[in-house]
Amino acid sequence: MTPPTLLSIVIPAFNESANLQPIVQRLRAELEQTPCLGEIIVVDDGSTDDTARVAAQITPAIRLVRLTRNFGKESALAAGMQAAQGQAVLFIDADLQHPPELIPHMVVAWLGGADVVNAVKRSRGPETRLNRWGAGAFNRVMSRLLNFSMAGASDYKLLDRKVVSVLLKCPERVRFFRGLVAWAGFRQADVKYDVARRHGGSSSWSRLALLRYSVRNLLAFTSVPLYWVAITGLLMSAFTFLMLLQTLYTYFFDHSAIGFTTVIALQVILGGMILSALGIIAAYLALVYEEVKHRPLFLVYEPDQATPAPATAQQNPLP
Repeated sequence: MTPPTLLSIVIPAFNESANLQPIVQRLRAELEQTPCLGEIIVVDDGSTDDTARVAAQITPAIRLVRLTRNFGKESALAAGMQAAQGQAVLFIDADLQHPPELIPHMVVAWLGGADVVNAVKRSRGPETRLNRWGAGAFNRVMSRLLNFSMAGASDYKLLDRKVVSVLLKCPERVRFFRGLVAWAGFRQADVKYDVARRHGGSSSWSRLALLRYSVRNLLAFTSVPLYWVAITGLLMSAFTFLMLLQTLYTYFFDHSAIGFTTVIALQVILGGMILSALGIIAAYLALVYEEVKHRPLFLVYEPDQATPAPATAQQNPLP
């Protein structure tokens, strides 16, 4: 007899102690609606509440991967990928805004031949207009840069083992999970869903954190802003050359003194352009600095050892 297919479900969790019990219960109920055996992996991303203790109490229903500190969601997703042993890996948030009822449909799409099953937001649920506008702007920019629609994109995905293996081989430390999945290609299928209300607790994502996350992902995944700087510099050079011709014409033919308005305007424009260009270049240099240090992407807390054991995104747990 063919052994049942193992589906790994990864839950990145940061201060989600109030949500772990409900989501595990609902996940186990939905797994019964699929032909798969399931393993549930909770990645505690350095929580400061009782997330680790609550997760430990749920065992053996789940496996707990505990990071030594808060490395960020991207690192937590990578840690979950490394720990997963299933033929497919499903990623879902702990706050139940990703409805577990979608899992049977995602499994059907995967068994039907899709290597990547994207849960795509049909509606974003209750949020402020500013957050909605910011998310839409970010998705539009990334869609143009990746040549892949990011409208309604989320981290709620099911990946076949071969896709997970490709992502684990990506060496970069500054990662953008959704972008990497789109970049990898493979056969994709979309399943629509409506974002639910958060079950408990409050989100740790402030507007400043979301802005920083968006800018970091944009810089980490594309060099287009550097080309923008170069193109803008060429356009400004052409503009200043025309201004020089106009100034020389006025000086030699109109016999009029040149005022300070043009000079001041040019100084302000060029000064702003130079500072902006230096800022963009500095941001890229900061990312390069992080990459060349070759530090582990995350550290897993091992209570039975004297020191934490390092882990990197390149390692693959399967033989």
